[in-house]
Amino acid sequence: MREAEVTVMRFRDRRQAGGELAEKLRTRQSEGALPDPLVLALPRGGVAVAREVAGALDAPLDVLVVRKIGAPFQEELGVGAMAGDEVPLLDEEAMRHLGLREAALAPVIERERAELRRREALYRQGRPAPDLRGRTVIVVDDGLATGSTARAALRFVRRQAPERVVLAAPVCSPEAAELMRAEADEVICLHQPAAFMAVGLWYENFDQLTDQDVLEALHAQL
Repeated sequence: MREAEVTVMRFRDRRQAGGELAEKLRTRQSEGALPDPLVLALPRGGVAVAREVAGALDAPLDVLVVRKIGAPFQEELGVGAMAGDEVPLLDEEAMRHLGLREAALAPVIERERAELRRREALYRQGRPAPDLRGRTVIVVDDGLATGSTARAALRFVRRQAPERVVLAAPVCSPEAAELMRAEADEVICLHQPAAFMAVGLWYENFDQLTDQDVLEALHAQL
């Protein structure tokens, strides 16, 4: 990777990245491509980006909790993802490559399902999930590496009968962006560096957000 590439394309933080992404989306809105928008953030990191987007589009902001399913022997190695109460979406190719059977993931899936429900209950605090029918749903994250969680999110959203589904992120690997084009009506990604490596590489400040950060962002939009 060329050092100049990192310097030019790096965001200061998620707020700045969200502001730049919002400008692009506002242009699409002015072109009539985003009627009746609703912004769904993938927490935690996507919330700080989505807050800027929702404000710029004058659109409601909510969250869609998605959990990555990691390999039992290496949690950071994603082999699938889940959203809502739906069946987990597993990466069959990765499973074959690792010699994993679905039964071996049962404890991981149970743990991630419990964390998904905990976060949904905390973030919603009794609020019902938004009605997506007939709306333009903009799914926002702070970046896409493999795209596994975003794909699970998009498929979950699609089943709720929205009019249009848009995926938006400040930075994506080219592979993830291409994969998402088969899932969303439109993919908006500001940067697609060839030598992607990791989302955090493209931010000067990539601090982990807390549940409280998410709650404050949602409360500001209510």
